[in-house]
Amino acid sequence: MTVALIDRTEMADNDEQGFDDMFELLYEIVPEGFKGEIVEGAIVMSPQRRTHSAIIKSVLLQLAARFGPDSPIEMDVRLDLPGYSNGFAPDLYKVSEGAEPDEKGNWRYQDVEFVLEVISRETRDNDYGKKKAAYAAGEIPVYVIADPYTGQCHVHTMPKDGEYCTIRKLAFGDPIDLTDTTLGVTLETGKFPRD
Repeated sequence: MTVALIDRTEMADNDEQGFDDMFELLYEIVPEGFKGEIVEGAIVMSPQRRTHSAIIKSVLLQLAARFGPDSPIEMDVRLDLPGYSNGFAPDLYKVSEGAEPDEKGNWRYQDVEFVLEVISRETRDNDYGKKKAAYAAGEIPVYVIADPYTGQCHVHTMPKDGEYCTIRKLAFGDPIDLTDTTLGVTLETGKFPRD
């Protein structure tokens, strides 16, 4: 579901307060059971499903086991990114140790080491397109897309000049070896459910 905002979109493009106002509106209109984000100035809502949650939980538990329960790992928390009015709420992301939130309490995209997005039918084009482009432009070192409809993970690494130089496609069940990245871990996908 996409809700286009005309006057607020222009306002968000012109000043930071306008963008914050868009988020306040977002918090008010997103119904329970949905996640809301701003992708290129449009509010996008997607339903949260058990399959979606199980994949996120699996990765969260693996990262918490590796980095500790107090490490900066966020789920569905606002992250502003480069590009036209991009304020995402990634399914899961890890911030580098020692990073500090900005004056508004938000994480800076420059401090993010890893992002996981789990595909929803309604928003798949954003995850594979606009969001991937924004993560690459922000030089997020590792972007993983888990697609329960195809049973595959798309692993994007080595961002340069607004694109990911390395893209690997792995089946659910294959480990995601990220030991050569800033994350330095291998993620197991054997328990990722399919839709």
